[in-house]
Order: sequence, then structure tokens, then C-alpha cells
Amino acid sequence: QVQLVESGGGLVQAGGSLRLSCAASGRSINNYDMGWFRQAPGKERERVATISWIGMTTSYADSVKGRFTISRDNAKNTVYLQLNSLKPEDTAVYYCAARYKFLSNYNDWGQGTQVTVSA
Repeated sequence: QVQLVESGGGLVQAGGSLRLSCAASGRSINNYDMGWFRQAPGKERERVATISWIGMTTSYADSVKGRFTISRDNAKNTVYLQLNSLKPEDTAVYYCAARYKFLSNYNDWGQGTQVTVSA
């Protein structure tokens, strides 16, 4: 099991930027696909971005393509999400998650970090 702790959330004006970090412990994330998800009030949790355990393949939700960038530093056991050109609709709790390679589900989750974007 991987323990995940997110940080970097906060209050920002529309058009601003934030960088979220997800520090992992307990196991190396080298063999894990990593993802960022978010949940806004009254809405279901949605996938924001993912990065594969090998090859650095990334994927993004259509709503964030071109604005958000996911990256990982396996040496630091950390995953990042750069959020640029933020919009009020990006307001949500952002969660980091880990999925062991070749498995279907993300089974390890962090506690989340709040991102609030003011108009």
C-alpha cells in the first residue's frame, strides 16, 4: 500500500496558477500509474490527469487539456500537477491516487487538497 499526501492547494484568482504535489511513502511509485482526480461540491469525482508507470504516457480530461500538466519524479517519490489558466469551475478538492501497474483500479488515495478559484 502507498500512502499519499497532497499539498499545494489554496485560493487563487481566475487566470492564476498553482502547483500541487503528491508525496508518496511506504513503497516506491516506480511501478505505479499515478493520477489526479477532483471532486467539486455536489458533483461526482472525476479524473483530471494520469501518468503511466513506464514511458511517461499522460492523459487529461478534455476540460483541462492545454492548461494542466502532470509529471512525476520517481527519485523523490512525488507526483505533481501544474495548474495554469485556472477557472472558477476548476474549484474542487483535488486527490492524488496510485494504481499498481496492470491493475484496473486506483486503490490508494490521498486525503485531498482544496483548490478554490475566484472569479
